Amino acid sequence: MALSRSARLAAIATATASFCLIAAAPAPSPGSAGIGDPYFPELGNGGFDALHYDLNVAYNPDTDRLDGVTTVTARATKNLSSFDLDLQKLEVTSIEVNGRHARFTRAGDEIRINPRDSLRKGRTFSVEVTYGGVPEALNGPIVFGSDYGWMKTADGVFVACEPNAASTWFPSSDHPSDKATYDIRIKAPKGLTGVSNGRLVSTYNQGGQTVNHWRETKPMATYLATASIGKFDVKTGRTPGGTPIYVAIDPVLANSNNVDVYAVTAEATDYWSKLFGPYPFEETGAVVDDMPEAGFSLETQTKPSYSAVRSESTIVHELAHQWFGDSVSVEQWKNIWLNEGFATYAQWLWAEHRGTATAHDSMLAAYNSRPDTSTFWQVKVSDPQRDTMFASAVYQRGAMTLQALRERIGDKAFFKLLPAWTSQHRGGDANTAEFIALAEKISHQQLDDLFDKWINTTGKPAL
Repeated sequence: MALSRSARLAAIATATASFCLIAAAPAPSPGSAGIGDPYFPELGNGGFDALHYDLNVAYNPDTDRLDGVTTVTARATKNLSSFDLDLQKLEVTSIEVNGRHARFTRAGDEIRINPRDSLRKGRTFSVEVTYGGVPEALNGPIVFGSDYGWMKTADGVFVACEPNAASTWFPSSDHPSDKATYDIRIKAPKGLTGVSNGRLVSTYNQGGQTVNHWRETKPMATYLATASIGKFDVKTGRTPGGTPIYVAIDPVLANSNNVDVYAVTAEATDYWSKLFGPYPFEETGAVVDDMPEAGFSLETQTKPSYSAVRSESTIVHELAHQWFGDSVSVEQWKNIWLNEGFATYAQWLWAEHRGTATAHDSMLAAYNSRPDTSTFWQVKVSDPQRDTMFASAVYQRGAMTLQALRERIGDKAFFKLLPAWTSQHRGGDANTAEFIALAEKISHQQLDDLFDKWINTTGKPAL
């Protein structure tokens, strides 16, 4: 049957439009090896957005060997011919993309993966990595000169990975701007407990091994994932406000308690929920392990990790991070004061809550304890540099900044700002400019001078 002239013209137009769309689609190309963070340029990966991690790890404390299968579900953000994952030291034995074997190469801490078929922009795909070996803890000036990451203990491991050690035990897009949900299954010899993030889904035995399956349904940065393994006394329940709580304490520490970790965790979770907005996760808690060599604690999501029994002040600091750092994560590592300055200021708020000192007094004490000539005042808080990103100025001067802001805009605006910030960026990431913009919007004040004085310049500012 012959087409009419108008029908022929319409068919030609449709074909031309389709050809133009096809011609305009970019050819598949490799994703970048890193997100481009100035402090860690090779961490994270370009070309995709991680959505979910399914981790299956088996650990043998006698040999310190870890065997794992990690499946990453992701969405391509460009047409991909290949892409990278971060993995440090461990040996990869096989990789599948969408159920099909894929070729891969290693270059340092990068795995370059070449799927059989290119991955279309906007499409979801899965990559399964089988790997194993003996994880190595990291060391250096970044984290107070301490080892961090996967750290062997007398009966298992203590896992605390900020800022760049998650990829020492599972392949990932290891940067806080690429958050995802998690299922984490930890297999260890019977008698040991594997503790991780979120809620405990199930516990079951396989031969002489016990598997603990944890699920974190809220977006989580890779460095906040944990898989601490050992002998633990576990106490569960709910806070007075109704939040489920899970606290695991190494029995070696049972007689050295100078603080009731469970009680303080419950009380602080509920109090911060009033000041900072609703608790952002499904469970709160703690993992307290006998690891004095670490000498630090970390705000691992839903259950802060403590390398020994810590003070009440430390506990409230790490719990404040559940809002500032975990739920609202840094867009780049130079924004770290948004985590540490806020959690330190929370310690001052807790002292105010307890009636032992006002936040104003705490600020003055911190300010007056350091002379003008102290190197403390030479750290630029808004961009402290990689090797000094956890300098005390990031914590203390960051907290001073918040008290200076509170005194400028008043309590009403300030305590409206904090929950507005955590609500606006809940489950995501943020930067300093966004915080300043929100503070100015809520206070109806121009605040550039305040932030320039406290976080953008060096030297001891005048009060």
